[in-house]
Amino acid sequence: MYNIGIIDKINLKGLEIFKKNNNFKFEVVTDLSKENLLKKIPEFDGITLRRGKINSEILSKCKKLKVISRHGVGYDNVDIDFIKKKNIKLLVTDSSTSTSPAEHIMYMILSIYKGVNFFDSMVREGNFSKAINLDINQNFELFNKKILVFGFGRIGKKLIKKCLGFDMIVNVFDPFVDEKIIKSFGGEKVLDFKESLKDTDILSLSLPLNDKTYNLISLNEMKLMKKNSIIINVSRGGIVNEKDLDFALKKKIISYAGIDVFEKEPPDESNPLLVNKRVLLSPHAATFTKECLENMSIETVKNIINFFENTIDKSKIVSL
Repeated sequence: MYNIGIIDKINLKGLEIFKKNNNFKFEVVTDLSKENLLKKIPEFDGITLRRGKINSEILSKCKKLKVISRHGVGYDNVDIDFIKKKNIKLLVTDSSTSTSPAEHIMYMILSIYKGVNFFDSMVREGNFSKAINLDINQNFELFNKKILVFGFGRIGKKLIKKCLGFDMIVNVFDPFVDEKIIKSFGGEKVLDFKESLKDTDILSLSLPLNDKTYNLISLNEMKLMKKNSIIINVSRGGIVNEKDLDFALKKKIISYAGIDVFEKEPPDESNPLLVNKRVLLSPHAATFTKECLENMSIETVKNIINFFENTIDKSKIVSL
């Protein structure tokens, strides 16, 4: 019988699958402190991982651990070099984590372009006629707006369809995706990212955090953009420099931003974005829909089971 650690709570639908399989037992670990993970994780043959940081200090104690199944697709909370050296496999939920993030991007774009619910407050506060004198620089159409999608993986492919549904012009920057594939989805591949920023209305980021993408979008990039442009980041904190973003918004170098992820989560109270009225915030919640959380839980657990039963789809295994 394989002993599996569920590191952080996941939806019950996934746990029900374990309960029906006599080859597995599991324990849910909700104390994500390093001290507790050092004590608990060495007991397990495999773990699922949502939140919590699994570093080399913890992994060095894990003599039984064969696999880590991520509840999601990002893995910046795992010491990749160590698991590669120890041949610990890393699995991701590549089938269930694209629709909700793509919809969350559209929610942020629409909220910003349509005035972040100020129409609602007009009615509730008895200012119904205030809309007649609306500042036209607060409310916009998406028709013919240029969006630059940085990263054309699962989320990017879902996002492009939604953007085209609003008659937007979609440019894509992804050096690893062939131009023919991007064209087949209705987008145009751009080769020079910084040059393409100059006529971009909306920049949407869908890429992992690593040494090359850390602080990828800083004040230098923002200064290339139009004053009425916006930035949406639902991928990983640290890709957009938060202090630079706050400065650029306050100085009206760019117009607005939608931020779901932060370099430190939860962000410190001193984080300037928390009081900046030109940014729409959400708490790393792009996947927080009923359907997505249920499906991620199921896929996370099935990945573990399939791994130990030698039936795992290779697309689920991260190439390290």
